Amino acid sequence: MKAVAVPRRYVAVIALGTLLNPLNSSMIAVALVSLQHAFGVGFGTASWLVSGFYLAACVGQPLMGRLADRFGPRRVYCVGLAVVCAASALAPFAPGFGLVLACRVLQAIGTSAAFPAGLALIRRAAGTGRPPAGALGTIAVANSASAGFGPVLGGFLVAFAGWQGIFLVNVPLTLVTLILAFRVLPPDEPAGAARTGLVRLIDPLGILLFSGTLVGLLGFLLALPHHPLWILLPLVAVCAAGMIWWELRAPTPFLDVRGFARSPALTGVLGQQAAIQLVFYGVFYGLPMWLEESRHYSTEQAGLLMLPIAALGVVVTPVAARLVGRFGPRLPLLLGSIGLLAGSLLVFTLHDATPAIGILGVAAVLGLPNGLNNMGLQAALYSAAPPDGTGMAAGLFQTARYVGAILSTALIGLVLEPPSASGLHRIAVVMSVFAALLVVAAIATRRRSGTVRQH
Repeated sequence: MKAVAVPRRYVAVIALGTLLNPLNSSMIAVALVSLQHAFGVGFGTASWLVSGFYLAACVGQPLMGRLADRFGPRRVYCVGLAVVCAASALAPFAPGFGLVLACRVLQAIGTSAAFPAGLALIRRAAGTGRPPAGALGTIAVANSASAGFGPVLGGFLVAFAGWQGIFLVNVPLTLVTLILAFRVLPPDEPAGAARTGLVRLIDPLGILLFSGTLVGLLGFLLALPHHPLWILLPLVAVCAAGMIWWELRAPTPFLDVRGFARSPALTGVLGQQAAIQLVFYGVFYGLPMWLEESRHYSTEQAGLLMLPIAALGVVVTPVAARLVGRFGPRLPLLLGSIGLLAGSLLVFTLHDATPAIGILGVAAVLGLPNGLNNMGLQAALYSAAPPDGTGMAAGLFQTARYVGAILSTALIGLVLEPPSASGLHRIAVVMSVFAALLVVAAIATRRRSGTVRQH
């Protein structure tokens, strides 16, 4: 079935909103020192601006996706933009660190609306046929570019406007996007909350149990390298068991457990997403630490050596979009998994005497599959998500991204301390194993697909 073209202005407005989350999650990296000095807090306290954002986004993505499915994606998309605008305008005037942290949490929840609501809007326009590769490619490029170049923009803003600049830049961006959304995006149908009942519709107990499971798990992983909080594991087990028990009985479950059992394709996409991000962020976070701590490169030099990873991912995405348009998502995912395995194996060639050109070469090989994997995963998600649950599926897809990223930070803390070539090689062992499993999964998926088509 041929893909239905989605209007370009429609896609452009959605892409503007989706870049807010990766932009704000990456800009903060260059503002932490300024925030430490401004509020007189230590690095551990300041780092909660990063961890708090990730934790809130992990829960916020599926929550906002669920609300988009129930109340309409345009409404949730616009409400999310308004929340980001308000939080970003308030943060620069915060009298204490606690309010800045609260604004970061609100930012995370607000920016979490854009991707799940945006994918639901695209699904509504394009229908259930072949994934609209052009629209998905535009969003993938916007997300990759904003994440990759966020620290550069953040550094410029901090230099000229202080730490306040990384918040204030969101105000005009969200206002312009909000105006365009009202003008361009078609309105939703009337919401059915009055007929169904708001509490029953959003399943607050399911949300609470899901949040407890996820926050407990991620909190354990974040603390694992230094001071493991073993007490969180029984909490996670209790919340997870309670969530499954309740969601099997809830009239309108927040997390459709039976739906996941009936849709192994969607479950597989979420698993692939977490594994790919674990491998990718293992080197994306680990390599700069080794470059600065072991090889004694400056922060600026380490950033330049990492640039091919972000830049080539953006460059390859349009090629990946054409592959998706012609062959579907499986071929890009297979090629991306093979590239990720090749890059992981090349990490073993890095030593204390490796010249800069060799480091750039490894970074380039790791950057090439990034665009293939991101595009292939988004297209696979589009195909696997149920039409009436696209927002929720997209939210869980983003949550899987964060879970993979946080798993990678736990891995780095366990095996890269102190940063050394041998520690980097230990990370490469784990990366190579997961990348090899991804290749096997991609091959198995292609064979299974071919068997189904023959029958």
